[in-house]
Amino acid sequence: MENFGKLSLKRGKRKIRTGVVVSSKMDKTAVVEIERSYRHPFYRKVVRTSKKFKAHDEKNECAVGDLVEIMETRPISRDKRWRIVRILGKGKLRVHELPKKKEAKPASVETSAGREEEVDTAAQSTAGGR
Repeated sequence: MENFGKLSLKRGKRKIRTGVVVSSKMDKTAVVEIERSYRHPFYRKVVRTSKKFKAHDEKNECAVGDLVEIMETRPISRDKRWRIVRILGKGKLRVHELPKKKEAKPASVETSAGREEEVDTAAQSTAGGR
């Protein structure tokens, strides 16, 4: 039986997975993404799938990009059935995990002279009276 500090596996076999933290905005909860790859039984192509688990992080130690090990546990809340056993490595923030910001760009209209003019879309929508 493996022993993880205070956590032990004496009560039976529990699933242990390794994944990357993709969100840690919730209190005492981190979202861990686990990727796995397998060969498709018929097409013989390697298929990559990922799944996200909400894991209990008692001390709020995890940050986005960290490599963590999670263990299956009793239900803690509606969605949490995993807990973070240990942090394997502090990771760097990956580009695809950054939140996407939408920039409000003013609409431009091309005039007959070939110039572009900025148009206030809010003023147009109220002036239309629709």
